[in-house]
Amino acid sequence: MDYGCNASPRRIMVVADPTQESAGALQYALSKAVLENDELILFHIENPNSWRYTITTFLRRPRGCSTTASADGSLGNTEFLEEMKNACKLAKPKVRVRVEKVALMEGKDKASIILDQSKVLGVNVLVIGQRRSLSTVILGYRRPGGSTRGTKLVDTAEYLIDKSSCTCVGVQKKGQNGGYLLNTKTHKNFWLLA
Repeated sequence: MDYGCNASPRRIMVVADPTQESAGALQYALSKAVLENDELILFHIENPNSWRYTITTFLRRPRGCSTTASADGSLGNTEFLEEMKNACKLAKPKVRVRVEKVALMEGKDKASIILDQSKVLGVNVLVIGQRRSLSTVILGYRRPGGSTRGTKLVDTAEYLIDKSSCTCVGVQKKGQNGGYLLNTKTHKNFWLLA
């Protein structure tokens, strides 16, 4: 497979949220996956019911001002998306970058929304930050959006890797210069040096 500059453009979607795992996934995508003629989609699921969302919105609001909603009706707690977009432009100035945001829907889990949107947007490569600690490996993960009774426990990244029709890469950044631990359908715990 030719990944040179003459390759046809791809759509690469990075699941974006204000976490270290997401930042590591973006760094991996920019350094190893995105080519000059690709389109990079920063995909964020807004959760207005999240306690983090409520607290950070309150703390960022100027004194004496009421909370204002943006044109799409959501509160403006997406500064990290602008920072991620700016980092993309600095690292890969010729790459087209866009931000896609959707609201968390009642009755749907995050993994299902990501999977659905990757199909709708025609994504070729899906990159998601993955957090795995010794305790979660031993105890397992909560099944996205469902009960844990009688089912195998799996995290969002593992669910997407398993169910995605496009290439999906779960990324764990290991230290500042330590490289990446990658998970795909065909490779588990693949170590890639930075």
